[in-house]
Amino acid sequence: MSLEWCESAIVLDARPHGEASVVATLLTASHGAHAGLVQAARGRRGGIQPGNRVLARWRARLPEHLGNYTLEPEANGAAALMDRPLRLLALQSACSLIAVSTPEREPHPGLYEATLALIETLPGQAWDAAYVAWELGLLRLLGFGLDLTRCAATGINDRLTYVSPRTGRAISESAAEPWRARLLRLPGFLIGQGSADPPDIADGLALTGHFLERVAFAATHSPLPAARTRFVEAYGRSSA
Repeated sequence: MSLEWCESAIVLDARPHGEASVVATLLTASHGAHAGLVQAARGRRGGIQPGNRVLARWRARLPEHLGNYTLEPEANGAAALMDRPLRLLALQSACSLIAVSTPEREPHPGLYEATLALIETLPGQAWDAAYVAWELGLLRLLGFGLDLTRCAATGINDRLTYVSPRTGRAISESAAEPWRARLLRLPGFLIGQGSADPPDIADGLALTGHFLERVAFAATHSPLPAARTRFVEAYGRSSA
């Protein structure tokens, strides 16, 4: 008796295994981040790149086994961004964050749909704002959604411009005055106010990065994935 499922998936990661195979980690709606062996894949790894969509068939004899994947390409999201390296870095960052922060084989249909939407948005306008919003959604999934609806000190929602680095709650301009240097900037586009200019995006990335590091990686004392660091650094250089 064997176990088997077949589902559309997003490639998160592919690591060499032996001389010709790779261990691919995919994101599906029903099975979450799920790894499996792809035999004789090294010669065709171009199709097994982070952000690509595939139809995945997984087989194993027992649930705890790594199992084997058979993959059929559905959409090449990475190739669509090859001439836009900054957006490709954003795609790689999102995939790496999922791969290292979400429990393996735990269903996350909302994350799957949100990531599909991000991939579709990356070639178009306001892609960078969409990426920051995606990271906020990942924080909610990990159990640390930020409260950006009202001031933690006054209870009102007038001129929210900062976020407490400890609680993740918004702080108004006036209430922030005594602790301004210790607070994180809240870019207006995250609460539906103002445009998302590069400095605002940078503030948004600093905000989400602070809490991703604190929530997802503090327990293991590990830094954020290198792919995210590369993206943030490249974005900073591009907007300088």
